[in-house]
Amino acid sequence: MKFPVKKTVIIICGPTAVGKTSAAIHLAKHFHTEIISADSRQCYKELNIGVARPSENELKEVPHHFIASHPVATGSVAENIHAAFFGKYALQKVNELFIKHDVVIMVGGTGLYIKAFCDGLDDVPEINPEVRKTIVTNYNNGGIEWLREQVEKHDPLFFMKGEVQNPQRMMRALEVKLSTGHSILSFHTGKKRERDFNIVKIGLLLPKEELHRNINARVDKMMELGLVQEVKGLQQYRQLNALQTVGYSEIFQYLDGNISLPAAIEELKKNTRRYAKRQMTWFRKDKEIKWFSPLQAGQIIMYAEMKSYLP
Repeated sequence: MKFPVKKTVIIICGPTAVGKTSAAIHLAKHFHTEIISADSRQCYKELNIGVARPSENELKEVPHHFIASHPVATGSVAENIHAAFFGKYALQKVNELFIKHDVVIMVGGTGLYIKAFCDGLDDVPEINPEVRKTIVTNYNNGGIEWLREQVEKHDPLFFMKGEVQNPQRMMRALEVKLSTGHSILSFHTGKKRERDFNIVKIGLLLPKEELHRNINARVDKMMELGLVQEVKGLQQYRQLNALQTVGYSEIFQYLDGNISLPAAIEELKKNTRRYAKRQMTWFRKDKEIKWFSPLQAGQIIMYAEMKSYLP
């Protein structure tokens, strides 16, 4: 039996609903190893249906980490889970897993989390929690237009170069600027950290029409599983960043009486398709990613083995 000459992390990435979970489990079984999730919301215990968490059967097939591992109910904990937090968590976890495994699988669609793990991120000073609370409250009242106006006013650099379609990124940029007086981009030096293990990046890709069918089917399944009831149970936490996202904000709109349930479902499908497009825009910039169809299970394993075993 061959063994990797260097400890290796194989990363499975790509847009939502492309089939990352199934591919990661298949790889983990092949290498007799464990999985670390690189998803910014599946880590919360209370979020399940709306974040498309792996099923109980899938979680039993292979040990998973950073899945339902942190409470959203405690604001201070929830607000401290960000890309830099994940980077440190994942580095510690892979070193633990490397004691008994030569290969570890990482899977997720949160590009910034994967970047934090692979390359490291610049340290950003601690944020004033009152500033964050005020921003979230005003965003809930004024919506994304208010948020864009504030970012343009206070951090025009981020407004020009950042993700101004992503409320989470904009709120983060605004809280950093208001707390530190500096643009969040000023903390991005681009200096890549060296890792003492091998990293193999595998991206999953489907034709747009097929991916959209998967997304629409996933949303319909979420509704069947009880997404509305899940969101109802989270009303008291809706001000937290973790719930200012696709899958929850649309249902909150319905529960508030602002739109009908069919309209909320269509918004959820549309916003998920937009999110998938943003994910692909991010991942396509990474030239280290080797792309496959999720149906190419054999080729994925062959590539993963080759890249793991070569010096």
